[in-house]
Amino acid sequence: MVVISPKLDHILEALEQAATLEGLQTASEALCAHYELAHVVYHWVDSAGDQYGCGTYSVAWQERHLDQNYLRTDPVVSGCYQRFHPVDWKRLDWSSKAARALLLEAIEHGVGNQGFTVPIRGPNGQFALFTVNNTCSDSEWQVFTEANRRDLILIAHYFNQKALEFEPGRTPETSQALSPREIDAMTLLAIGYSRAQVANTLSISEHTLRVYIESARFKLGALNTTHAVARALSRGLIVV
Repeated sequence: MVVISPKLDHILEALEQAATLEGLQTASEALCAHYELAHVVYHWVDSAGDQYGCGTYSVAWQERHLDQNYLRTDPVVSGCYQRFHPVDWKRLDWSSKAARALLLEAIEHGVGNQGFTVPIRGPNGQFALFTVNNTCSDSEWQVFTEANRRDLILIAHYFNQKALEFEPGRTPETSQALSPREIDAMTLLAIGYSRAQVANTLSISEHTLRVYIESARFKLGALNTTHAVARALSRGLIVV
């Protein structure tokens, strides 16, 4: 079972209460310290094409990335744009000379050699990336990502939900109410139960559970089950 620590819960609560971009920045710095990472970064492009970001990369690297228009050649950006699921940087294509040079330059600017990025797609063409980054061995990074993958995906969607609230002219999202059974299913998934454990706890078949989950996902406008859990949490529809 995945249990969110009190400290992490406090960080997420502060993130939900953030009313400015500075609040996102503060949350990213707190998460960086909590997980003992080199960097935590959130970057998004809103429906008007404007770019925003927060995180712990150095100002020098941020400016260099923009000045050199690395968005066009950065394997993290191009690779994640083609994906819906989180990706470890080692699985991206770094074979080109330009990509290898970019990675070496990033490391010179303090970016770690390991990274894990969650791509997010929102309404009206909004696209975002949530990245955690560190310097360590492949085996150490694998242990970290396997232990924290679920939390990181949820955190990524917390960031995105808050970022959408800052988009100019955005109208509040409306969502259909979840049924009591859908709330039960989403709550148990949120606290780390497997589908088999959820079905057993609710005394239903896994097929029936799948119907509840898909119904909740549709009502929440979510891309997948993890996204549905994140949206239900961020909207206060479930409490864990």
